Amino acid sequence: MSDFRHRLPQLGGDIFLTDAGIETRSIFQDGLELPHFAAFHLLRDEKGAQALRDCYRRHAEIARKNGTGFILESATWRASRDWGDKLGYSAQTLDEANRKAIALLRELKAEFETERSPMIISGCIGPRRDGYDPGKVMSPEEAQAYHARQVGVFAESGVDLVTAITMTNTNEAIGVTRAAQAFGLPAVISFTVETDGRLPTGERLQDAIEAVDRAIGNGPEYFMINCAHPTQFKNVLDGGAWVERLCGIRANASKCSHAELDAATVLDDGNPIELGLQYRDLRRCFGHIEVLGGCCGTDHRHTEQIRMSCMEAA
Repeated sequence: MSDFRHRLPQLGGDIFLTDAGIETRSIFQDGLELPHFAAFHLLRDEKGAQALRDCYRRHAEIARKNGTGFILESATWRASRDWGDKLGYSAQTLDEANRKAIALLRELKAEFETERSPMIISGCIGPRRDGYDPGKVMSPEEAQAYHARQVGVFAESGVDLVTAITMTNTNEAIGVTRAAQAFGLPAVISFTVETDGRLPTGERLQDAIEAVDRAIGNGPEYFMINCAHPTQFKNVLDGGAWVERLCGIRANASKCSHAELDAATVLDDGNPIELGLQYRDLRRCFGHIEVLGGCCGTDHRHTEQIRMSCMEAA
């Protein structure tokens, strides 16, 4: 069962690291096939599972060596019904893939956790549609029904929380949070933004966070931003009360737009040192942002630079 479900330590004032861009690393650095960007598909054989272990280990070791907490985020961003259908999974085999993803994290937790480095297990939920294009937006009720089965598997598997990554619209964020609440799980919502700092739907980040909180009575434990470069959202963080709800960043290495990244045939891994300094500057302005990791184009080099810059500035 969960160790931290009722007391998430990443809200206690200390830095918690996460992994970085598992999907882009797997494709561009490890040469693995990820149809539909589905990292969970690697769990179908031992070679793929070992590649995931190796990726997590490089990041978890940074946390353990430096005495920070670590959030083990499951490789299940695409492991929901519509994406499973595209990959030929039945409902039952998709459930099993989600269980395997959490079991792998429990194995890593046992290997790396120390008193100074708590390891938090998060069940990762991805958007029903494309992460850069919301397409037809579901109602909150439709979103809750769609995501409920995956959340239920996570609850049975003993995760500490559910994190919805790359959310493109408020309705889906509300639905995921309600699904998590129905199973007694804390929920975290991570929105993605375009180069203008707005969600792919055109909503302002502030409006999206405030809308979700109004709908659920501050239901999410906290919010995050992912799959965007700091230069694309720093200017919208105006210091208002809503920014206090934003406690995590998983930025892209690249400054490219989502459309440019979609069309890219080579990896843009940016500048790890520069990215670390940009995280440091964000932390100096907003010290409550404690969950730090990477998204597309990032790897353990970026994680180490983020850790070093932010811990030196603490």
